[in-house]
Amino acid sequence: MWICPVRGCQLELRPRPRRWVCESDHSFDVAREGYVNLLQPQDRRAKAPGDGREVVAARRRLHERGITRGLFEAVLELADARRGDRIAEAGCGEGFYVGTLAGQTGAHGAGVDISTPAIEAAARRYPECSWAVANADRMLPLPTGSLDLALSITGRRPLGEFYRVLRPGGGLLAGVPGPEDLIELRGVGKDRRESVLAELGAGFACVETKRVTTHVRLDASAVGDLRLAIYRPAGVIEPGEVTLSLDLMLLRRRDAMLET
Repeated sequence: MWICPVRGCQLELRPRPRRWVCESDHSFDVAREGYVNLLQPQDRRAKAPGDGREVVAARRRLHERGITRGLFEAVLELADARRGDRIAEAGCGEGFYVGTLAGQTGAHGAGVDISTPAIEAAARRYPECSWAVANADRMLPLPTGSLDLALSITGRRPLGEFYRVLRPGGGLLAGVPGPEDLIELRGVGKDRRESVLAELGAGFACVETKRVTTHVRLDASAVGDLRLAIYRPAGVIEPGEVTLSLDLMLLRRRDAMLET
């Protein structure tokens, strides 16, 4: 499932007992939880990049409370993933979307994130999927043309890498917060759909868009988790009803070569 992240290599990695190895003998150990760390020193900007353990744990608790169930159901409907498909998410965090999608559809799932605590949590919760620590902005450590569907749910959108790893005609499901997302805290936000479609239009054609908006009631404990889970929260968060909104865009890879 993985390719070697060493600059100038990118050969396919082969599984060995407790490690992955390429033909150039670059070797990467498999962690106790089952994931592999492919993050190269030059691809990190901090000693411990990405989300920390407290943030990861808070997001997992919110998912387990069912707060994001409505958002996931929209992802499931639009993704149209099937048994045996190969799907992967860039910036997967603790793996909720791609892990749950793979579990419910029978697809082969994989997730990439720069945060080691996030990937560790994903590997523990969804052991049937494949997980790697890597910087998706620099390279998705996946073979060329290997995916049927790529996911970016409020995560990174490396256009060239998505185009490379998807088979011709493969799908890209991108999701960004809708204008009403957390409106109680931030006020009305921007409609990002047109800018995202313009950003991805060089390599992908839009097939369908969908906006899902749900209202969830948070108690004091969930409010605490929400404060940890979101970046730079505006306003005071109080227990009560909160709006969650997600704009989803399903695109298909154009068969023509991506111009650079």
